[in-house]
Order: sequence, then structure tokens, then C-alpha cells
Amino acid sequence: MLNRSLAGLLIVILAVCIAGCTSAPPDTADAVNRTLDSLSLEEKIGQMLLVGFRGYSADPDSQIARDIAAGRVGGVILFDRDVALGTNERNIKDPAQVRALTASLQGYAGAIPIFVAVDQEGGAVCRLKESSGFPPTVSARSLGAQENETATRKAGQALAAMVGENGFNLNFGPVVDLAVNPDSPAIGRLNRSFSENATVVAENARWIIEEHHNLGVMTAIKHFPGHGSAMTDTHEGFTDVTGTWTEEELLPYRDLIGRGPPAMVMTAHVYNANLDPDYPATLSEPTVTGILRDRLGYSGVVVTDAMDMGAIHDNYDLNESLKLSINAGCDIFLFANNLVYDERIAETAVGIVKDLVEAGEISEERIDESCGRILRLKMAYLDGEAGISVSSPADR
Repeated sequence: MLNRSLAGLLIVILAVCIAGCTSAPPDTADAVNRTLDSLSLEEKIGQMLLVGFRGYSADPDSQIARDIAAGRVGGVILFDRDVALGTNERNIKDPAQVRALTASLQGYAGAIPIFVAVDQEGGAVCRLKESSGFPPTVSARSLGAQENETATRKAGQALAAMVGENGFNLNFGPVVDLAVNPDSPAIGRLNRSFSENATVVAENARWIIEEHHNLGVMTAIKHFPGHGSAMTDTHEGFTDVTGTWTEEELLPYRDLIGRGPPAMVMTAHVYNANLDPDYPATLSEPTVTGILRDRLGYSGVVVTDAMDMGAIHDNYDLNESLKLSINAGCDIFLFANNLVYDERIAETAVGIVKDLVEAGEISEERIDESCGRILRLKMAYLDGEAGISVSSPADR
């Protein structure tokens, strides 16, 4: 078992762990299988959940601390704003407070460290804000307009250092949506895309990813299979891109996956009848398994966009959305717990998925598949104990 105090320090270690760390362990597959065998079904499902919570601190009696300690979650996400309450008081006050919070959260984990995630894209989507004492950032659009590798790498290194130094090990970015619709409310208007040009997007995203991975910070490119043409926002509700999406929006994924896969790919909740006439991407087996995995060859971790966003929450009950997304091929289910709030969402979700497995609607082999991918990723970046060396991202 991982010593609790050491677990709490793992993220600090990540900030100084660069590509020269030890080589990849020769027995990773065996280690994953041994770990899977040691976990209960509930603990395997827990690894597949990444949740948000309220509070600038998390004492041992808090719900999130209990969820982590019990293995009901495999990761957490922090926010600077509580949307449901309409306040700027959530998890992020200043650097010292954030470092204390992230260390305490990691300290509640047992043998398997947790993902500690943040949306730190730079520009408009930036949870660690300059007004809270963090360094300034620049938008993806401004970097793409420069088409300058040095400038983008410098920005990527600054983002990664900021994220890692404050106890995060996962940054939900960069955005690889194409800015094909400058008026897209979720992408274009916020300057979250590097460019409308797929090559510019792929190049800049790769430089950002590499600078994160060099500092041991995982990345999740988003939003698959492309959100840049959407005329509406999936935070608000159903978003149909059937008439606006094109195959060109897959090109950054093809390029990045071919060169060396990112740690994660995040799905979008967009609906495209040409890809799946029944379900939006997050719930779509033809999209996640058929396109991302089979066609583009991605074998890594797939994380959903927040399952409590309007496009999913307002149209599907939790049982249905979890069943569909797991069977579609998704591995981690993000409950930001921000647009709507449920303190016990982890406990509820684990119970639902366990019941679905026992009813035969989801196979336990499918759970093992996702949990195995998650464990391999954590072993590559986070786990320095149990005979498993922390490997360089370059060795993955």
C-alpha cells in the first residue's frame, strides 16, 4: 500500500519530474492485472469517476474525503466559480490555499493516487486566475495567430508549471476544436481554439501537450469529435452539429494520436445524425469506439465532458447516460458538480453502475477494460510504489 503521506507528496514530485525519469517498467501489464485482481467491483467503478465538490478545504469528515478514502472516486476537479450558487467561492482562493487543498486531497488516497484536475487552458477558460494571485495566461487563439513554436512552447511550459506547482496532475486541455464558426458560443467567441486551420491547431496543441508531459502533467485534448462548428452550447442543452460538422474536424485528433497519444481525449456532448442518428457523441458507440478507437487508433483513456451539463443531464436519466457512455467506450465520467450539485454523486453513480453490471447490462469485462486503461496511465505518471517506477511520458 502507498504510504498516505507519500501519496500526498506525489503531485509535488511531479512538478520536478521531467523526461529524464526512470524508464518504463517492463511488467506494467502484470502490475495492472494484479491491481485489478485486488480491487472490488465498486473500487473499479470508483476509478472511473472524477468529481467536483465545494470547499476551500477538505477535512477528513467531508464527503469528498470519504469518497476518496473509500475508493468511490478516481479523481477530482477544482473550480474557481460555483455556477449553481452564482458565486465566485468554490475551491480556489489563492496559491497557498490551493496547494494545501490539493495535497490534502491526494493524502486521502490509498494505494492508487487520484487525478487532480483543472481547466487551465489560458485566456477565457482559466481557473487559476491572475486576480487570485496566479501568473497571467494567453488565449489559444492568440498563440495560433502567431504560428510561432517558441511562443507556444513558452506558454505551454508556463501553464504546465503553474498547474503542477499547485498540486494538479491533469489539465483538461488543450482545445483542438477548429474555429470554423467564430460565433460558436462555447469555442469561437471565447477564443479557445488555436485556428480554423487543422494543421495550425494540431501543431500548437502538440507543443502545449509536450511541454505539459515534460513536466509530468497529463493533458486531455477536447472536444471529440469537434465542437467548433456548434451554434449552441452543450452546457445549456441539446447541441446539433449535423449540418455544420465536417470530417476536417477529426484531423487534429488523427495527427496527435499518430505522433504519440495524449494522456486523455475528452468527448463532446454534440449530436451529429451523420455519425449516430440516436445519441450525442459521449453516449455514442459508433463515435467513441467506431471512430476514435477503431478508425483513429486511439487506445488511451477517454474522459467525458461533464455528465451534468444540460445536453446530457436534461435529456437522459443517470442510469441511461452511464450505461450508454460506458458501453460506448468511455472510461472516466466527469461530474463537475457545478451546474447542478449533488454531494453524494459518487456514491450514487457507483451504485448505479454496480447494479447495471449485476443486471448484465454492462459487462464486468468492460469495467476491467476501462479501469485497466486508467491504472496504466496512473502508473505511467503517478505511482512510484509497489515496484512500479514512475516512467517518463516519452517512454509510454
